[in-house]
Amino acid sequence: MNSVLRRCADALGIEPGAGWRTWLRALFLLPPTQARPLPAWLQAVLTPPLHWLAQALGVQMPWTLRNWVRALLLKQAPLPAADGLAARIYLLRVLMVVAKAGATLLRTLLLPLWWFERWLDRQDFRRADAVLTAAAERLRKMPRPVGITVAVITAVLLALCATTPLAPHEQLALFLLMWISALVIRRLPGNAATLILVCFSLAASSRYIWWRLTSTLDLEPGLEWFFGMGLIAAECYTWLILVLGYIQNAWPLGRKPAPLPADPRLWPTVDVFIPTYNEPLHVVRPTVLAALNMDWPADKLRVYILDDGRREAMREFAQACGARYMTRPDNAHAKAGNLNHALGKTDGELVAIFDCDHMPVRSFLQATVGWFLQDPKLAMVQTPHHFFSPDPFERNLGTFRRVPNEGSLFYGLVQDGNDLWNATFFCGSCAVLRRAPLMEIGGIAVETVTEDAHTALKLHRRGWNTAYLKLTQAAGLATESLSGHIGQRIRWARGMAQIFRLDNPLFGRGLSLLQRLCYANAMLHFFHGLPRLVFLTAPLAYLYAELHVINAAATTIAVYVLPHLFQAGIANSRMQGRYRHSFWAEAYETVLAWYIAWPTTLALINPRAGTFNVTAKGGLVERDYFDWRIALPYTLLATANLIGLALGIVRLFWWNTDEPGTVLMNLAWAVYNLIMLGAALGVAAETRQVRTAHRVPLRIPATLYLPDGRALACRTEDYAIKGLGLALAENIPIPRDQDLGVGLNDGTREHVFPARIAAQRGRRIGLRFAPLTLDQERTLIACTFGRADAWLGWNDATPDDRPLASLIEVLRFGAGAYTRLLRNGAGVLIDLLPPLRFLFRPTTV
Repeated sequence: MNSVLRRCADALGIEPGAGWRTWLRALFLLPPTQARPLPAWLQAVLTPPLHWLAQALGVQMPWTLRNWVRALLLKQAPLPAADGLAARIYLLRVLMVVAKAGATLLRTLLLPLWWFERWLDRQDFRRADAVLTAAAERLRKMPRPVGITVAVITAVLLALCATTPLAPHEQLALFLLMWISALVIRRLPGNAATLILVCFSLAASSRYIWWRLTSTLDLEPGLEWFFGMGLIAAECYTWLILVLGYIQNAWPLGRKPAPLPADPRLWPTVDVFIPTYNEPLHVVRPTVLAALNMDWPADKLRVYILDDGRREAMREFAQACGARYMTRPDNAHAKAGNLNHALGKTDGELVAIFDCDHMPVRSFLQATVGWFLQDPKLAMVQTPHHFFSPDPFERNLGTFRRVPNEGSLFYGLVQDGNDLWNATFFCGSCAVLRRAPLMEIGGIAVETVTEDAHTALKLHRRGWNTAYLKLTQAAGLATESLSGHIGQRIRWARGMAQIFRLDNPLFGRGLSLLQRLCYANAMLHFFHGLPRLVFLTAPLAYLYAELHVINAAATTIAVYVLPHLFQAGIANSRMQGRYRHSFWAEAYETVLAWYIAWPTTLALINPRAGTFNVTAKGGLVERDYFDWRIALPYTLLATANLIGLALGIVRLFWWNTDEPGTVLMNLAWAVYNLIMLGAALGVAAETRQVRTAHRVPLRIPATLYLPDGRALACRTEDYAIKGLGLALAENIPIPRDQDLGVGLNDGTREHVFPARIAAQRGRRIGLRFAPLTLDQERTLIACTFGRADAWLGWNDATPDDRPLASLIEVLRFGAGAYTRLLRNGAGVLIDLLPPLRFLFRPTTV
C-alpha cells in the first residue's frame, strides 16, 4: 500500500509526509506552472457577462478565484450608495440570478424555432392531408399478401437507411432535412402522417444505434469499458422499447360500443364482484350503491361485496342496501384468491369486477356487454381506469387536469393500440369477463402479484379474444401519497417481471406474433429502472474521472444523437400528445427508477419472491411536508450531478480546454439530469390534502328550495359525496342556519336532498348535505357519480402537447423543487453548520 501511495505522490508532485490538504490541492488543482490560459475566443465570449455578474456581486477582480469565493460565501462591507447595489448578496440570490440568465439564454436560442412553428400553424394543409389519407386508405384495402410485401420492403429500406455510412456533414444535412420535413408533416391530421413520422424516427434512431454498435465501442479496458458497455446496453434497451411502442401504438383501433338486443330477456346474467380487504366503509359504500344503480334487469344483476376483512359493519351495510355479502375462511392469494372463491359460489354468465373505490356509471353494462353477444369468442372487455382525485404528481406539482397523468398514456393510447392486435390486457377493475373461458383457465391467475395481466395472457394463449372500449364508464380514487404511489408501481413492476420469467409471452403456444410483441413491450417497460439510473449517472464518468464512455468526437456524437432524440420526440409528441406530454415520461421514470430497479431484478432471479400489497385509498395528507425518506435517492443523484457540473466547469476553463465539445456535451447531459431530478424532488414535497370527499366539476341545471317556499333556478359547479357547489342566477344572501333543499335530476325525474349553506361568496354557494338515508344516498350517487355522462369530456380541457412549452414547464418544476429543497434543508444546515447561518438570512437592501 505504501508503495502505491508513493508512486501516486511522485506522479502528482507531492512531497513525502504532506498533509491531506496538499493531496486535495494536487488532485483537483493544477500547479501554476502547468495551468493553461483560457483560449482567446472563450475569454472574449465570457468577459461581458462575467464583468456584469462581478459588478452585481461586488467582485473587484473577476479573474481571481479568491475574490469570487469571498463574494459568494463571506460577508462583505456595504458598498457605496452611489453604486446602487445591495449591501450583501447571499448564495441563494446568486443562484437565482444565474438560473434566470440561463433561462433567458435558452429562450433566445429557441426563438427562431418558435417563429418557424408559428408560421407553420398559419398554413393550410387540408389538401395534402386529403391526398395522404386517400393513399393510406388504398393501402389498407390491399390484399393481405400485398400488405405484408409492402411491410417487408419498408423494413428493408429502413435497414439500408440505418446501415449506410455517411460523413458527419452528410449526416447533419440528413438530420436537418428530416427535421424540417417532420415539423411540416406533424401538422397533418390522421394516422398516415403519424406513420411517416414513425418511419423518420425509426430511421434516425436505428442509424444512431448502428453507429454506436459499430464505431464507438473501441474502449480502454477497465472502467471505461465497464461504463461504456453499461451505457450502450441502456441505449439498446431504449431503442427496443421505442420500436415496440411504435408497433403497439401506431394505429389505435378506436372500438365503439356494440348494441344490445331490443328485448332485455335476451341479455345475459351478470355477477358484479367488489373485492375489499381493509378499505374503510366510506370508500366502499359509494361503489356498491353505484353498482346497484346500473341500468340492467334486476333479475339478471347480482352485486357481491367480497370482504376479506370479514367486518361486521360491511355485512350490515350489504344487508341494508340489497347487495350480497361473501367471505372466505382464509386470505390465500389475496385479491385473486378472493375473486376465485366468489367464482366458485356464483353462476352468472358474465362477471363484472370493480375495485372497491371504482364507481361505475349507470350505462356501464349497456356499453360493454353488447360485444359479448356479437363475438362468441370474446372473453373480456376492459374500460379505462379513471381517477377524479389528483395523484401525487398532479397534487404536488399542481398539474391536475393540465398535464395528462401517468396512467393516461396506457388507457388513452396503449390499450387502444393493443386492441388492434387482439392483445388488450385485463387491468383488474372496470372490466367484464365471460365466466366460461375464465373457468377454463382455472380462474384468475395466482402465480404472480399482477394477476390481471397474467389472466389476460392465459386467455389469449387459449385462443380467446379481448376488447377495449376507450369510453370512461367508472371512476375512482388515485393514490394519496408518493410513497403509496411508488409501492403500487413496485408491485406492478415485480408482477410483470414475474410473468416474464414464469410465462414469457415470447415463447409457448397460442399467441400471434403481434400479441407476443405487445406483451413483451408491456413487461420490458417495467425494467426501465436500471437504464434510467445509467442515464442519470453516465456523464459523471467523464466529469469526475475523464472516462470516455463513447469513443467518438463530440461533434460526431451530436450529429448522430440529435436526429435520434429530435425525431423520436416529434413522433412521440404526435402519437402521444393528448395522453403524455413531452419530457414527462423521463420525469415519471426518474421518480420510479431507483425503487423498481431492485424488485424487477430480484423477480427475474427468484420469481416466487414477494407478496401482494394492497394500495391504500381514501387517506389524508394532513400537512405539507417534504418526504426525505423517499427523496433521498433523488437528492444523492442530484448532488452527484451538481458536483459533476462544478467539475465540468473547471474542466472547460482549465483542465480540459483541448476538448471543449466533450466537456460541453457532458455538462448539457448533467443539466438535463438535474432538471429531471428536480421534478422528482418536486413530487416528494407532499402538499396538504384533507378532503375525505373529493369534489368533481359538473355543470348541470339544479333547483334550490328555500324555507319560505321560493325555488331558485341555478346550476351546479361541482359535487362530492358530502356536498355540492352551486352558482345562482343572482346574488341572494341566504342564512347559514336554514334547512334547504336542492333538486337534482337523474335523467328521469327530480330528486330533492336536504342541505345547509356551508359557504357563500356572491352568487356562488357551497352546500353541505344533511344526514341522508340509504335510499337518498343511493339516489344522490345516481344523480352525480353514476350519471352516464359523468366523465364525458373530462380530458377536453387538457391542452395538447407542445414540446418546447413542456420542457419549460418541467424546468420550472425542477427549479421550484430545488428552492423547496433548500428551504427544507436550511433548518438542518443551520443546526449542523452554525457558521453558515448567514447564507439563509433574509436579504437586506
